[in-house]
Amino acid sequence: MEDRVTVDFFFSPGSRYSYLAASQMPALEADTGCRVDWRPVNGTEIRGLRGRDPFAGEPVSGQYDWAYRRYDAECWADYYGIPFREPPTHDFDFKLLVRAATASRRLGLAAAYGWRLCAAVYGSDVWPVDEAVCVRIAEEVGLPGSAFVSALADPETARLAASSAEEACRRGAFGVPTFFVGQQMFWGNDRIVILRHFLRRRRA
Repeated sequence: MEDRVTVDFFFSPGSRYSYLAASQMPALEADTGCRVDWRPVNGTEIRGLRGRDPFAGEPVSGQYDWAYRRYDAECWADYYGIPFREPPTHDFDFKLLVRAATASRRLGLAAAYGWRLCAAVYGSDVWPVDEAVCVRIAEEVGLPGSAFVSALADPETARLAASSAEEACRRGAFGVPTFFVGQQMFWGNDRIVILRHFLRRRRA
């Protein structure tokens, strides 16, 4: 029997489209038999590595307008049947969120924690999502608080987070969420339907 296909899911807990995509990962695994590997990254770092940030300054096109992105995310959330709450500000501590998700990956609960962290940012009234919230979520998904706090503070966690952004960029990513099946890349929450089709054909 052929081994399960791995989908590398590069996501950022501070990204509304990563939240939307994350909600669909269990169904993607069930529908296609794939294994999703949750890879937290800082989307800002990926854009920095690319040398171009469409969010800097005035929107370069309508799709980068904050009001449109909120409306679009609300439509997708309604379609998926999940809550969506726009945070009161966009002043995220992206590095903290990515380190927290990376710490959970090191401790073996990347999917459960990654989903809960994304949902805390975009699917709840919790604000700000600070270190205390990150630790509380870890304990709620079954990670020992002390082990999580140690992993969160470990410089190796920050190094791994930076390395993941570099890997994603090297493989062709220019934003989040991005999915890879080997060398095949799919970018964006709205490409999940194409990713699912690709996986089903590969499985047939």
